Amino acid sequence: MQLNPPLALEQIAGLLKARFVGEPGLEVSGINEIHVVKKGDLTFVDHPKYYDKALNSAATTILINKEVDCPPGKALIFSDDPFRDFVALIKHFRPFEPATGTISSSAIIGEGTIIQPGTFVGNNVIIGRNCLIHPNVTIYDHTIIGDNVIIHAGAVIGSDGLYFKRRPSHYDKLESGGRVVIEDHVEIGACCTIDRGSTSDTTIGWGTKFDNHIHIGHDTRIGRNCLFAAQVGVAGCVVVEDEVILWGQVGVQKDLTIGKGAVVLGQSGISKTLEGGKTYFGSPAQEAREAMKQLALIRKLPEVSEKLK
Repeated sequence: MQLNPPLALEQIAGLLKARFVGEPGLEVSGINEIHVVKKGDLTFVDHPKYYDKALNSAATTILINKEVDCPPGKALIFSDDPFRDFVALIKHFRPFEPATGTISSSAIIGEGTIIQPGTFVGNNVIIGRNCLIHPNVTIYDHTIIGDNVIIHAGAVIGSDGLYFKRRPSHYDKLESGGRVVIEDHVEIGACCTIDRGSTSDTTIGWGTKFDNHIHIGHDTRIGRNCLFAAQVGVAGCVVVEDEVILWGQVGVQKDLTIGKGAVVLGQSGISKTLEGGKTYFGSPAQEAREAMKQLALIRKLPEVSEKLK
């Protein structure tokens, strides 16, 4: 999530009433999670396992719950609960804005686009030219949709991601401050759900086609000309490269990459990064030819068992 205009370190720390180390005028240009940070960003860390990752990341400012030396050229903001304060910053810079109509007056809708009855278009949404939005679609605030996009009935674009911190007695929610960006010539099937990024963008690439009842998690990036069949579920922070095909009911674990041109057969479960240009099957998914050999051997087990008696 970019800050426009950027703020000084001392201003950000002042919002949190927190102590900081670093040049007071250091520019904070964005607020992002660790997996998407770049120079100028503020990120947070609250677990010893990730201290080094955060301190050595591209982030310029780190919200942290431990007294450590400040890396050169960076800044630290100290907090007894970095998650809480990170959420407070998201809510400050991207507060919830109640709707005042079915189609927001702040939405920009391109020439030739048709929006069917019952569709909701939120605040600061941008929809390109020659799109067709079917009935009862819900498009949340800040979504960006390109040209020549088709979205079928009942789809929900831009809902909050599943991102919670477990406390001893409850779960705390990381408020979603990111967006969904749908590029040109995409088709989204009926009843699909696409979560917006937690702090960055969930992106559906040029020419990609979705069947019905597909879910895409927060901060996931889908490449160009991908094809997903019904009931595919993709978790958060996944990278799907160009020309990937996922057949029906494929499930994808978080934080992994599916390489360009990979094909994953129906009902497979993807638990680790897959190399591109190959066909996969099974749970956990492996190269389809090897998986089929294993299934053939399993079918012979009763025969082998009888011979061993």
